[in-house]
Amino acid sequence: MKDPTMSTFDALRLHPKLAQALAAKEFTTPTPVQAQAIPPIMNGEEVMACAPTGTGKTAAFVLPALHRILSHPAPKGHGPRVLVLTPTRELAQQVMENVRLFGKHAGIRTGAIVGGVGYGPQFQLLRNPLDMLVATPGRLIDHLEQDRIDFSRIEMVVLDEADKMLDMGFLKPVQRILKAADDKAARLQVLLFSATFTDSVNKFAAKALIDPVRIELASAKVDHSQITQKAFRSDGAAHKMLMLEELLKNPAVTQAIVFRATKHGSDKLANQLEKMGHKAAALHGGMKQNARKRTLDALQHGKVRVLVATDVAARGIDVKGLSHVINFDLPQVAEDYIHRIGRTGRAGETGQALSLIAPSDVPMLKDIEKLLGKRIEMAFMPGFEPELSQADFSQQGAKAPRTFKTKPRGGARRRA
Repeated sequence: MKDPTMSTFDALRLHPKLAQALAAKEFTTPTPVQAQAIPPIMNGEEVMACAPTGTGKTAAFVLPALHRILSHPAPKGHGPRVLVLTPTRELAQQVMENVRLFGKHAGIRTGAIVGGVGYGPQFQLLRNPLDMLVATPGRLIDHLEQDRIDFSRIEMVVLDEADKMLDMGFLKPVQRILKAADDKAARLQVLLFSATFTDSVNKFAAKALIDPVRIELASAKVDHSQITQKAFRSDGAAHKMLMLEELLKNPAVTQAIVFRATKHGSDKLANQLEKMGHKAAALHGGMKQNARKRTLDALQHGKVRVLVATDVAARGIDVKGLSHVINFDLPQVAEDYIHRIGRTGRAGETGQALSLIAPSDVPMLKDIEKLLGKRIEMAFMPGFEPELSQADFSQQGAKAPRTFKTKPRGGARRRA
């Protein structure tokens, strides 16, 4: 429940330079996760917070981190005082945008260390004094192994989108980074933010955080009442392609993200759509950073109508007015369905989340429905009814093995 005494940003008593930036953007009221997380973080406590996508989690740790940097004298040295770890380059960019927005009047020295770009500029960045460093674990480990990271000034580590970080196999790199920071820090404050508290997140947090304040503002059963969810039966990939082509003829689809399971599938489908005359582009983890940035910029400016993406686009992308999310392939992790559809229906707007379901997709759909706590309406697309019968779908749903990935577990105990 939101603390009524923290119903305004003024009540949080953030540093005047941060208050100035908030006032300039007419931000007066913190979101629930911000109202509950910022005070204990400013008080030096460790925090683990769960809230759905689009509720202001990034600002909930960026604002108190900047407050700490501005309110306490900087120790001597060159290393970062605050380290933010994010699973993807897009999320790192989102954090940097928040830092630039709220730190506009603060003169904060920041930088990002992510994969997909050259090492040279990163070497130079790490040789200069830094207040805050935003990084993806894989690339940061590269620099750590070469002894290019100075953690002698480290005061705070933030684990952003922790559930995704563990899903992507970053458990051991995160453990190594936390240990390296903790070994150097006089006192390290660790914060964990996640869209879901999975078993793996809870077990990791039990070992990685010390007596944290636990904030849980959402369960997996997020309402998403502003998003209309439907599933259309199909015979398979070729049938799905015909259905997608028909869906994209609708002028109500102003902008859409079409999710595919693989990088190759994303590239292939984007090329097919471009040949059909759609303004389409692919986005996936195999692209270089500059190419990904150009694609996202084109989407933001309306130059791309259909983005065909892997789950790299399921988090950290906020496009105003994105009308549709279309699941050509269902995600392999049920929770990612929630993050995918959360790209539409943002900021009070409505959205459409449509899934194309072949019989082999039914087990995944069942797990998603279990996670949501409700059924997704299953329908036929007029003129594109499948040749397979209802029994084919029902039997597949009953007999098919579960296909979801097992999530990684564990974590490293920090110094007592």
